[in-house]
Amino acid sequence: MHALKIIVTGFVMLSATFVLTTNVFAAGSKKPPTDKQLIASAMSAAPAKVSKGATIVAMEADGKMRTLREGTNGFTCMPDNPATPGPDPMCMDKNAMEWAHAWIGHKPPPTGKIGFMYMLSGGTDASNTDPYATKPTASNHWIKTGPHVMVVGADPSFYDQYPKSADPDTKVPYVMWAGTPYQHLMAPVK
Repeated sequence: MHALKIIVTGFVMLSATFVLTTNVFAAGSKKPPTDKQLIASAMSAAPAKVSKGATIVAMEADGKMRTLREGTNGFTCMPDNPATPGPDPMCMDKNAMEWAHAWIGHKPPPTGKIGFMYMLSGGTDASNTDPYATKPTASNHWIKTGPHVMVVGADPSFYDQYPKSADPDTKVPYVMWAGTPYQHLMAPVK
């Protein structure tokens, strides 16, 4: 369950999501969304031409992924996590999905595999410095993000051309989780 909280927090940026959404409705506090609603939420993460052909998955309360719709274009989209304060559906290519699985599993991300993620509905607040933070603290530089795309898995030198401040201006491209194996470019789209 702790790993699921990490996924939720991180995919604000990503962010991960990866990254993946948790069905908190299993606790019985609310009526769970229908598959149709989950698919619509997931599709809002990317441009229609991408999400239309994407595989749609949702994480069940037990942590297992359930495929809601098979795709044809190599992208995988996940719906908003209702446990987070803001919208955070995401859509990623195969390389980004491998990167996210590595992050979630606390393993080194694959090398030489640049991935791309969409979060066009925005992201939930997260730490800009700690890939595994689950709540704000005085030292983990919690930030708010709007609609954005992410580049993950690039060579570390790629990120050197972008700001790496712990407290970045989120209205311009910046590096999240700088100096960690999970650093990635955050690029706002609005």
